[in-house]
Amino acid sequence: MNRPVRIVVIDSGVHASHPHVAGVSGGVGVDSHGRLQDDFVDRLGHGTAVTAVIREKAPTAEILIAKVFDRELAATGTALAAACEWAAEQHADLVNLSLGTTNVQHTDALTAAVARLRARGTAIVAAGVQDGVAWLPGTLPGVWSVTLDWLLPRDQCRVVIDSRALSFTASGFPRPIPGIPPEKNLKGLSFAVANVTGLLAAMFDRFDAAPWS
Repeated sequence: MNRPVRIVVIDSGVHASHPHVAGVSGGVGVDSHGRLQDDFVDRLGHGTAVTAVIREKAPTAEILIAKVFDRELAATGTALAAACEWAAEQHADLVNLSLGTTNVQHTDALTAAVARLRARGTAIVAAGVQDGVAWLPGTLPGVWSVTLDWLLPRDQCRVVIDSRALSFTASGFPRPIPGIPPEKNLKGLSFAVANVTGLLAAMFDRFDAAPWS
């Protein structure tokens, strides 16, 4: 039976009514202690822009939101791990984690959360290394790490395969906004991650299944 790809976007929430988002299928807020809340409204704009990138490439996707950032783009490892656990409970096909933590004290909790997602056949697409900074969980085994390549067009990504892992490079530009020059819009590694997630979601639609599971 045909079904849409299910994606959990872990970010700053979403403005679901934004025309570039066109609605989501639900969501949850996660506070710094990992407790779930009803509020997943975006107060920063980052999560909305990330979701818009994915929606552009996968218009029929079932998108769910796990909000871990509220007033600033900072979250605890506990919140990130809890959001990953929630995504596993939603039976997500893809998890988009455009940001992360550099605190290695959260490695064990995030590794366990990644393992539970992978056991369900979920692919985790996350920020990898940028300017020498290694982000978690994006640099953990089992996670598809993304790095920047400003020369790639937004509708393409490059797959990098080595003996240890599968990773991607992609453009860091978001979905264009009419009248706004690209260099003045939000941009960066977060949107490279979203571009990869969107392209993978479009692949799901073509195969009518998760080709990575």
